[in-house]
Amino acid sequence: MDPSATIALTRFALGRRPLDPPPDDPGAWLRAQLHRSAPTTSGATTGAATIEAATAIRTDRENKTPNPASLARALYQSKGAAAIANAVATAEPFRERLVWFWSNHFTVSIRRGIVNAFAGAFVEDAIRPHVTGTFQDMLLAVMRHPAMLLYLDNAASAGPNSPRVSAATNPAGARRGLNENLARECLELHTVTPASGYTQADVTSFARILTGWSVDLREPPLGFRYRPGVHEPGVHRVLNRDFPDGENGGIEALRFLASHPSTHRNLAKKLAGHFVSDIPPPAAVRKIEAVLRDTGGDLGAAAAALTQLPEAWVHGGKFRTPLELTVASFRALDVPADPPPAFLGILSGLGQPLWNAPAPDGWSDAAATWTSPEFMMRRIDWAYGFAARIGERDPRAIAGAVLGSLLRPETGDAIARAESRRDAITLLLTSPEFQRR
Repeated sequence: MDPSATIALTRFALGRRPLDPPPDDPGAWLRAQLHRSAPTTSGATTGAATIEAATAIRTDRENKTPNPASLARALYQSKGAAAIANAVATAEPFRERLVWFWSNHFTVSIRRGIVNAFAGAFVEDAIRPHVTGTFQDMLLAVMRHPAMLLYLDNAASAGPNSPRVSAATNPAGARRGLNENLARECLELHTVTPASGYTQADVTSFARILTGWSVDLREPPLGFRYRPGVHEPGVHRVLNRDFPDGENGGIEALRFLASHPSTHRNLAKKLAGHFVSDIPPPAAVRKIEAVLRDTGGDLGAAAAALTQLPEAWVHGGKFRTPLELTVASFRALDVPADPPPAFLGILSGLGQPLWNAPAPDGWSDAAATWTSPEFMMRRIDWAYGFAARIGERDPRAIAGAVLGSLLRPETGDAIARAESRRDAITLLLTSPEFQRR
């Protein structure tokens, strides 16, 4: 198999399944996965998955369901297993990698317990429809989704001069106040970053703009709800731009941030860091930044431009995260993902529990995060257990099909000399060329 085909299947995609024909034109194969139309959106996310999650939360509360047996937790487990099974089976692995990339950029975590019901819905309704659309549409969808509003506490944020707080006559009502978490993380992580020069005053003003952006889990329509009674009235300024009162002020502010030059630079650096190397070449960052700027934040155009970076076609620049390693291993051994295996347990054991990042900046995909002796031993132990699934297939044939000409002679020799099929597959899955992409 041509090296460029292997790189397309590993660097940009999710690893080869041996029975899939390698692409004749790897670049064209990748770009063809970006051609599906993106929806036009006003930023509302009331998709079926979100409604299902809100209904589960509502039912749990009405029935006073004990937490261990809650519908919300069961929904997280089923949606999580299905999401990984989809990655294992997909015929559009580049597009699916983009879904996982943007889901991590806009991290929500089940460390906030109520988010467990919404984590899968967040991916399906706020991320997946927009991976080849505009960043503006994705940002609006993300910021109005219950998962993000609950995770970063905006659902309970209230302006100190809002009608409801001003009218409060009891201490509990008076204590409900402004929460800056969502505003801060949107500025710091999701859009312009501190490089834009924003100040604490900008954070506070943006938080005031977002007051009233909340969630209703009791009355239909379930999901996002704008609550004018807790919105901080007035015109508010962020990065030297004034935004009007009301819900539209938030929409205008997000559109402004989505199209800001600092946002384009931030996104370009993250995309190049994911698809090229942990420290991406400045020239590669500039090329992606220019595409985002010139297209008004077209994410499909940016993804296509990534496939045309010469720097991205050098194997080994990235180390596979536990999620990437798990999916690639299942694809390599062509293990059926239906019914879904214990994917969630596998990822927890390897150190990257699904939708459970420790902080809003998501999971790192830098090699230094995952190459400690402890994490490497976890990989070896898991690979040995997983290798028992090989059956009667030839490990050398699997290695050749999955890695092609990137298979090093010494790895091939070690696989050929292994005392058992299981040992041979363990050597393949733990080899440097399989661990990297």
